[in-house]
Amino acid sequence: MLDTLKPIPPDAILGIMVLYRADQAPNKVDLSVGVYQDEAGRTPVLECVKRAEGEVYSAEDSKTYVGIAGNPGFNRGIEELLFGSGHPALADGRVATVQTPGGSGGLSVAAHLMHRANPDTRVWLSKPSWPNHLPLLRLAGLRLEHYPYYDQRAKRVDFEAMADAVGRIGSGDSVLIHGCCHNPCGADLSQAQWQALADLCERHGVVPFIDFAYQGLAEGLEDDAYGVRLMAERLPEVVIVASCSKNFGLYRERVGAVCVVSPDRERNLRVASNLSNIARGIYSMPPDHGAAIVARILSDAGLKALWMEELEEMRLRLNGLRTLLADKLAERGTSTDFSFVANERGMFSFLGISREQVIRLREEFHVYLVESSRINVAGINQRNVDYVADAIAAVLQA
Repeated sequence: MLDTLKPIPPDAILGIMVLYRADQAPNKVDLSVGVYQDEAGRTPVLECVKRAEGEVYSAEDSKTYVGIAGNPGFNRGIEELLFGSGHPALADGRVATVQTPGGSGGLSVAAHLMHRANPDTRVWLSKPSWPNHLPLLRLAGLRLEHYPYYDQRAKRVDFEAMADAVGRIGSGDSVLIHGCCHNPCGADLSQAQWQALADLCERHGVVPFIDFAYQGLAEGLEDDAYGVRLMAERLPEVVIVASCSKNFGLYRERVGAVCVVSPDRERNLRVASNLSNIARGIYSMPPDHGAAIVARILSDAGLKALWMEELEEMRLRLNGLRTLLADKLAERGTSTDFSFVANERGMFSFLGISREQVIRLREEFHVYLVESSRINVAGINQRNVDYVADAIAAVLQA
C-alpha cells in the first residue's frame, strides 16, 4: 500500500526555518516564521495567560471530555468577542459555535459543512491568500477559485477588480475574506469597502466566509470586528473562523472556533447538529486546556483588562515597527518607496522585491524571508532594523 505514495516537497516556510537554524552567522535575522516576537525575539507567554492557566490548574478536578462542541464558556466568550454584546444575530439565536483545534481546525470543519450542504459549492479565495487555505479546503472536497485582491505594483487592495469578480460569483457560492491583517499582504479592506462588499454579497446571494485570525492586531478589537459584525447583521448566512493563536499567544495550544450565522433559529439548530457531527468525524473531541484559559480570561474582568492591555502593546509594537522600517528605508534613499509598509497592518507585508534579491538577502546578508518577499514585521527590532534596512538597500542597488 505505502509503495504508491509519492514524496511531498517540503513546506517553503519550514524549509527556510531549517536554513536559518543552520546558519552560524551572529547577525542573522529571521523575517520568515509567522509568529509574533517581542523586542528580544521571543514569542512570550502573556501574563494574563500565566495567571489564567494557574487558576485553571487549581480549579480542575477532572480530565474527562468537555463535549464535541467544546468548552461552553469559551464558545460564549468568543461569540461576544466576535459579534459584540447585543448583536442581533446572537439575540435572535442565529449563531452556532463549535470550538476547534486552532483556526485550521475551524476552517476544516467549516469547509466540510459547506460541502455537506452543497457539494457543488465553490469558495473564492483572494489572490494572494494564506497558502494553507488551499489544502484545508480542498481536502474537504470544495471547489476553489480565486478573485483579485492585492495590486503588487500599486501596493494596495485592488477593490475595483475584487468587486467586479464578486459581482460575477453565483448565488450560493462563498467568498473567503480575511477579517483583518491580511496574510500574506497586510493590506486590509476599509469600512467603506466592507459596506460595498456586503451590498454585493446581499445582491448576488454570495455567502461570506471570514477568516478572522488576528482580531485586535490591526486597529483594535472593536474596529477589527467591523466586517464580521456588518456581514452578520446584513446577511442571512455567514461563516466565521476565529483563532486564539495570535491575539492570546496560544500557538501550541491550538485554540480556535467556527461560528455559523443562519437565517433563523430553526435552521441554526440544524447547523449546530451538523457542525458537531462533522467535528465528531474528524477529531471527535477538541482539546480543552487552551480553551479553558481563554474562557477564564474573557469571563474575569481583571484578566480581560490585562489581556486587552497586552494585546494593545503587541498591536502598537507591530504598527510602530512598520513605520520604523519604512522610515529607515527612506533614509537610505532606495529606489522603491516603502511607505506602504507603514500603512499595512498585522505581521505580514510583501517587500515587492524579486526572488533573486530575496536569495541575495539570505546568502549574502543572512536575512531570511519567504521567496515571495513576504516578511514578518515582528522579526524586526531596535537591534537589527538598521542592518535589515542596509541589506535591503544593498540588494536594490545592485
